[in-house]
Amino acid sequence: MGITQVTVLIRNPAEPDRTWEGLFLVDTGAIDSLVPRPQLEAIGLRPKGQRVYGLADGSEIRLDITTADIEFMGEIVGGTIVFGAEDAEPLLGVTALESVGIEIDPRNQTLKRLPTTRLKFLGTS
Repeated sequence: MGITQVTVLIRNPAEPDRTWEGLFLVDTGAIDSLVPRPQLEAIGLRPKGQRVYGLADGSEIRLDITTADIEFMGEIVGGTIVFGAEDAEPLLGVTALESVGIEIDPRNQTLKRLPTTRLKFLGTS
């Protein structure tokens, strides 16, 4: 699979005027999104906890996480953001994509909107 990138705006939900925008690698193998720590701190985001992540080589790493608004392709979703290393490439994880009904078209490596956003049927009350 080739490389797909998209411009993403990260917004501090407590201070909506504080944002950071960057070019993110779309990573359908990653659950959460990742932003270099200095960019998150510059918009006032601080760690809210930690989570253990599995890496491609099979190793595990514990990283700081927070939550923020994630805006891309005219959509917005609240999501978990991982504090990455200063030189880390920003990653847009699959949770943000699926939350707004966007997937990667494997033929041309572009993002496409699904006709509807998936929601499990909860039955009638």
